[in-house]
Amino acid sequence: MREPHTVVVVGAGWSGLAAAAELCAHGVPVTVLESARQPGGRARSIRGGEMTVDNGQHLFIGAYRSVLDLMARIGVDHQRAFLRLPLTLTLLRGTDISLQFKAPRLPAPLHMLGAMLTARGLSARDRLRAMHFGRRLARLRIAEHEDISVQALLRDQAQTPELIRKLWAPLCIAALNTPLSEASARIFLRALRETFLNTRDHSDLLIPRLALSDLLPSPCAAYLERRGVRVDAGQRVTGLDISDSVVRGVRVGEHAIDASHVVLATPHLISRRLMAAHPGLQVLCDKLAELGNEPVVTLYLQYPQQTRLPRPVLGLEDTLAQWVFDRRVCGQPGLMAVVMSARGAHAQMTGEALTKRIATELANSFPYWPAHRHSLLIREKRATFSSCVGIDQLRPANRTPVSGLWLAGDYTANGLPATLEGAVRSGMACAHGILLERAREEKT
Repeated sequence: MREPHTVVVVGAGWSGLAAAAELCAHGVPVTVLESARQPGGRARSIRGGEMTVDNGQHLFIGAYRSVLDLMARIGVDHQRAFLRLPLTLTLLRGTDISLQFKAPRLPAPLHMLGAMLTARGLSARDRLRAMHFGRRLARLRIAEHEDISVQALLRDQAQTPELIRKLWAPLCIAALNTPLSEASARIFLRALRETFLNTRDHSDLLIPRLALSDLLPSPCAAYLERRGVRVDAGQRVTGLDISDSVVRGVRVGEHAIDASHVVLATPHLISRRLMAAHPGLQVLCDKLAELGNEPVVTLYLQYPQQTRLPRPVLGLEDTLAQWVFDRRVCGQPGLMAVVMSARGAHAQMTGEALTKRIATELANSFPYWPAHRHSLLIREKRATFSSCVGIDQLRPANRTPVSGLWLAGDYTANGLPATLEGAVRSGMACAHGILLERAREEKT
């Protein structure tokens, strides 16, 4: 038996680690149970042949304050961890620059005005329409039950087809991982406001210099263990102990672990599976069953070490490849990470056919590159929840109807799309809720 007031966090992904770190900082006994052999969940580093790569290429932004604060708490230096650049969006169509959009180092929102005025590849009409939308952004609000698609929103805001194709569609796919015609305008507006309407540095691009596991999961697990928190890997939770609408603990096979609070920091499919046997959670489980998933495909192509992009990250237009990252930034010269988000023709292609197609697309944009030497394809079929129209009506609160049972993850009702920032905020919210309940208990 564990100490009866232990908090059990199920899952050592970014949300679970955030919850455990916050509780640990306040002296609350915590045990973290992770079914995999390493922390990080769906955002970690993996070994593929001779390469150590991330299971999906990630781009951070300055608005990820919860992630950055947690990294600072566990001793990860931001300057060492990231290459920080002003917001820059460069799209190539073949070898030509189709769009170049760079924010000058001016106070917000002047930095966005400057970026739009100097944007290359947009007509004067397009710039004016985009600036008009930007001026309205702070006032635009959409209620949960009145949500519309991003495509409908942009049409309502008189954005031209060219502007949508070059600017808004790439931003929507990158932020929401959901097709424009299905993506939630409500979530899209929230993401735009957080990125562009606060301080200028919120829109900065933070490109990892470290492997994904070294950014947060591994140092956070080490931070917890140094403070007496058990992070037990290879421990798959198989059930919840609930009686009288109060959580009593969890089961790992035949072993029972008592707990006063349980945080399910697992993907929503796993959380629903664990809760499905309990009648009081049926309505919640029904809502979770309606949350869809979107894939992300990352293709790593190893070229000779002298091969490089003109910028750390570039977008490609009218191709299956959406974004190309130069892994030279994180000490892997010649390695390119090609990202294909959401559903699309790439999802139906064999690995061999997709690799050949992407290599051809890169050769069209960079004809001076030699042939790649080897490749690694990673398909995350359930990389994120689907940020589709009306999804906020389905996203659950952190607190469940069962006393002491909490949900953490990017899919919970934090207002953000499926991001690592949303995951960390959700974990923190669970921790703060538990701390409040413990404080009330101590007073009674």
